[in-house]
Amino acid sequence: MLPAPIADFRSFNRELSWLDFNDRVMSLAFDASVPLLERVRFAAICAGNMDEFFEVRVAAVQDRVTNGLHGPGADGMQATDVLHSVLDRTAGFAERHDKLVLDVLLPELSHYGIGVVHWINTTEQEREEASSLYDRLLHPVLTPLAVDPAHPFPAISNLSLNIGVLISAGSSERFARVKVPDVLPRFVRLTSTGRFVLLEHLIGAHLGRLFGDVMITGHAMFRVTRKSDLSVDSDEADDLLEAVELELRRRRFGKAVRIEFGPAADPRIAEMLMRELHLPPAAAVTHRGPLGMSSLHQLANVDLPEHHFPARLPRIPSWLPGPSGGSIFEVLRDGDRFVHHPYEAFDATVVEFVRAAAADPATEAIKMALYRMSRDGAVIDALIGAARAGVQVVALVELFARFDEGANVAWARQLEDAGVHVVYGLVGLKTHAKCVLVVRREGNRMRRYAHIGTGNYNATTAAIYEDGGLFTADPDIGRDVGELFNHLTGFSAVDSYRSLVVAPEHLRTELLRLIAVEASFGRAGRIVIKSNAVVDEEMIQALYRASQAGVAIELIVRGACCLRPGVEGLSKGIRVRSILGRYLEHSRIYSFANGEGVGREALLMGSADLMERNLDRRVEVLVPITSDDARRRVRSILEACLEDDRYVWSLGSEGGWTSIGTPTGRSAQDRLSTAFP
Repeated sequence: MLPAPIADFRSFNRELSWLDFNDRVMSLAFDASVPLLERVRFAAICAGNMDEFFEVRVAAVQDRVTNGLHGPGADGMQATDVLHSVLDRTAGFAERHDKLVLDVLLPELSHYGIGVVHWINTTEQEREEASSLYDRLLHPVLTPLAVDPAHPFPAISNLSLNIGVLISAGSSERFARVKVPDVLPRFVRLTSTGRFVLLEHLIGAHLGRLFGDVMITGHAMFRVTRKSDLSVDSDEADDLLEAVELELRRRRFGKAVRIEFGPAADPRIAEMLMRELHLPPAAAVTHRGPLGMSSLHQLANVDLPEHHFPARLPRIPSWLPGPSGGSIFEVLRDGDRFVHHPYEAFDATVVEFVRAAAADPATEAIKMALYRMSRDGAVIDALIGAARAGVQVVALVELFARFDEGANVAWARQLEDAGVHVVYGLVGLKTHAKCVLVVRREGNRMRRYAHIGTGNYNATTAAIYEDGGLFTADPDIGRDVGELFNHLTGFSAVDSYRSLVVAPEHLRTELLRLIAVEASFGRAGRIVIKSNAVVDEEMIQALYRASQAGVAIELIVRGACCLRPGVEGLSKGIRVRSILGRYLEHSRIYSFANGEGVGREALLMGSADLMERNLDRRVEVLVPITSDDARRRVRSILEACLEDDRYVWSLGSEGGWTSIGTPTGRSAQDRLSTAFP
């Protein structure tokens, strides 16, 4: 619920709407009908989400306040109001998350043999084992950093876990900081009893050994969150790859935006740290439990199958050629094929498409846009193999994929070393489109095969993100994808595309046109949009106009939604629901009932959300779904989401989200996991 009346405003605040989303995630961690270790995982996701929120969104709001950009947005809120509301909400979130971890999850974990014990409650046997671990593995790598006239205040890296101590030095006190290293897991398992002790507690219990005979008069666990958006001037950088690498090193010490303290933190240390980091009191959060609880992922991975979601093996689509012969390219010449992850195997479809092209002597070229890549490198290995086999391989690597910049730099260098042509797209625009193009020589002609998806070419996220993809040999789509790559790699001009809808050139105008067309049909019109976020003001206003014309509008929005539904005379015909669950809903689908004429639905799928950045500052692609089978599959996704009565929330006209699911309901994800065998 928004903290201030909004009756006079037509939109909700984006930051506060995002916090509502993270609250919905936390509600799953509280839900006793969800398997215990999955609840632990949701708690870890909540904590990680909040870290990123401060690193990016709160830092941006603080910059607006600092730079005097105080004018109200469409939500009617000044930047200072937004900042105060966000900090107030996040403080409350921290309290609820502490309660979740300390009072709910850890006791339940202990009941099932996953005990996390505070140092003061360890047994003598556990202390002996832990002390041995400390002496062998921790003590040699710890480096206390003192602050005095000869030692300046230490640089505290982003999201590092630290112990601050006050040391008696004659008539005065000195501050020293000990960084908690990652030589051991955060939760240290003691083999003598099977219980876990936190790494920082193990270090804290041995501070006397670290500092010798000096007297420790105060201590505090603390953690600093810093602004983490990269600021590379791609117009000025001579070598973009090197510029990004340099900025990544600097990012660890960006402007501080938040400091967290553990329980019983010495107020003298807290005051000194906030002064040194130039943080106001509102930027400090004191927890009654451990800091940095995204590390709960470690406990969530404990091998207790009965406390996880039931195992699901992704289906192998029946249309794929078997080992006896044939190729995926022969299949695609007969018609488009839609794949739905994680219900259908990513490795057997998308990765195999690239592998098959790499191993095929008829393949002349492979072009691929890479935004976030997985650690297993299956796609990278296939591209490298193709390059070494003499295929012309082009990889468009997005160096500015937030929080994956370092990995993408490393992959880019590996690809370049293998002879792949690596490019970085257009200056000033992120390439967020998900496209692969394979060009094969077939007789005396070249034929194009394409894959266009909603998700990244990442095997890890493909197992937990819900996404769709279209394989096609359609000549118009293939030609469009080829021209898009030529535009991105060679800066060639493209006036128009035959089938694809591409941002930033045409996507905004085409979506506005489709909404307006639907509005012209009045009550006969219907729009269904599945998106990660709906925050773009122009799109919101267009949807309001369509609603006022009588169009029924269904929005399925996982995260932030600034549109205000259900308001008489404004948005009465708009319904907004949010679905969470085992998988992260990630596909973007746009359905306009009369978009291609009376009774002929326009159905598009791709990489773009209804956000200003996607519409205006990124290269995005939507592809029309035209084949009967693919249209049936995509419609089934929308229908399942609109009928979900398990993990579903509804957005009210005053800004509150209400759970409308029941423990006995069936989720869209359960339904889709058994559909289309």
